[in-house]
Amino acid sequence: PAPIEIREERTVGASLGEDSVDQGLNSLMIGSVLVLVFMLIYYRLAGVFAAVALIFNVILIISVLGAFGATLTLPGMAGIVLTIGMAVDANVLIFQRIREEIRRTENPRAAIQEGFGKAFRTILDANVTTLFAALALLQFGTGPIKGFAVTLSIGIIASMFTAIIVTRFFFDFVYLRRTKLRSLSI
Repeated sequence: PAPIEIREERTVGASLGEDSVDQGLNSLMIGSVLVLVFMLIYYRLAGVFAAVALIFNVILIISVLGAFGATLTLPGMAGIVLTIGMAVDANVLIFQRIREEIRRTENPRAAIQEGFGKAFRTILDANVTTLFAALALLQFGTGPIKGFAVTLSIGIIASMFTAIIVTRFFFDFVYLRRTKLRSLSI
């Protein structure tokens, strides 16, 4: 084997790490706001449902992490960002399926039922697959990789709950309790 020679050594102070976390939080906030604005413009009232569910999702993730006494790190923020993306994807799948069903049946009530029903399997498959990958990272990873895996695992469960249960609750509360339902804001 060839000998290893150290040519340069540097120490990174805690303030650099703190700055990185602060910049990561700022990026997370800006990205989240942009996604919420897109959802509101493109999906109208359904976008409001998605926005509230997404905010609830992030609060749920941070609450669970706080209950475990976890520190938010850059890998943890990456897990939250990925989770936000998956939650948005789930809502987009649901909303697009509802739109397809409205075009097919012209019955908003049936479109909501069918849209959620048809999107469920796809959402479940995508999230379970990602959860398996996160559990593999948790099992075989070290340090920051485990932090990412924990945050991602919590986030996957939270995003499935918010997309399937919370968003559905808003649709049921606003639309399905009406006796005469003629159209949807989606």
